[in-house]
Amino acid sequence: MAALCRGTVRACILKPLGLSVSLQVKRNVRALRRTPVRVLPAAEKGRERKEVEARRPQQPRQSEYQTRTSQGVRQPTALTEAPALEFRYERALPGDKRLSKVVTIAKSKKFRDRHGQVLLEGRRLLTDALESGAVLQTLFFSRVDYLKLFPPDKLRKANLIKVNFDNIKIWSDVVAPQGLMGIFAKPDHEKISYPTTQTKHTLPLSLICDNIRDPGNLGTILRCAAGAGCNKVLLTKGCVDAWEPKVLRAGMGAHFRLPVISSLDWDIVPNYLSAGTKVFLADNFRPDMKHKTGDVSEKASDYGWVSTNPRRILITEEGYESSGDEEDNTDKLYIPGLEVQSYFESWAQSPCAIVIGGETHGLSIESLLLAEKSNGKRLYIPVVPDIDSLNSAMAASILLFEGKRQIENTMKRKS
Repeated sequence: MAALCRGTVRACILKPLGLSVSLQVKRNVRALRRTPVRVLPAAEKGRERKEVEARRPQQPRQSEYQTRTSQGVRQPTALTEAPALEFRYERALPGDKRLSKVVTIAKSKKFRDRHGQVLLEGRRLLTDALESGAVLQTLFFSRVDYLKLFPPDKLRKANLIKVNFDNIKIWSDVVAPQGLMGIFAKPDHEKISYPTTQTKHTLPLSLICDNIRDPGNLGTILRCAAGAGCNKVLLTKGCVDAWEPKVLRAGMGAHFRLPVISSLDWDIVPNYLSAGTKVFLADNFRPDMKHKTGDVSEKASDYGWVSTNPRRILITEEGYESSGDEEDNTDKLYIPGLEVQSYFESWAQSPCAIVIGGETHGLSIESLLLAEKSNGKRLYIPVVPDIDSLNSAMAASILLFEGKRQIENTMKRKS
């Protein structure tokens, strides 16, 4: 019996089971656990959205105009009115050539003289022009916010045109344009309202520019004249146009701080000077030169900035008639003999005018004659030997501020 039981048990153990399991193991695979998506009813979702918006900080509501502008949506019409502004402006559509046409023509002196218009660029020049009473005709701008920089009453009668900044950048002469360009009626020096601060510090000191042809030099000279307190600047024929864009930029608003009178003949220059005004010449004539006062050289080139070409004054001996072939050999160039003194010596004790000549053509003979009639002198600025001459703008700044110092000291002694 026992043997039978042992055999039965052994058979059960050794008998293979009919259950078969197949296991496949994949390596480098990570099991992911995801939170089930919460499904919200429409009402509950709307209520939750309102709660989120309520927790956000309140922001000012934008108008439809501001929203469409911020999204870069083009307005359907060219004529637009900003809600915060009291005037309407016009948006330049693609292909609009008004900016290119006006800027190109305004850079021409013939156009400025014929139509009486000037081109100003940048916030500072536009502000100075508007404050002085200049009449704005057309304003090109790239951003609506720029209109808030100017008084609204100055813009109501002008044509306001919004253009793309890239268009302004193309037609601007400035490396980094500000996005503002204005066309003004050419200002009249008799109608400009000059700043009270400027007129309060005006001195009996005038400046005469003779053959200044570089725009940068003339603009710098005008800026120095305004800083020194000159009462006026006279530009004779031959000078670069004072309303040329480069002159305006270099002048930094000096055109609207003191009278600038252009294209004058030498015959009428004395009409713009007060009685008793002495005329002094900025010259690089050195006192140690061979030709001293009283021993006048017949060569204009010996006088540095004195011109040898324009407007010569030739004199001949009495009773001598010469043919055209002999004229060059017999005629003499008359140069008035003017006393020479250093610029730091006393000379600005009464109303005076300073003549600055261009670096290329120098002083004209007419300027020497005017100085001779007014008992003026030539003012010498000492420089290192072998230096031909100073820059005309630099010489003007030295003499103007020295004249300012001497005039103010004289006024203090008298008061």
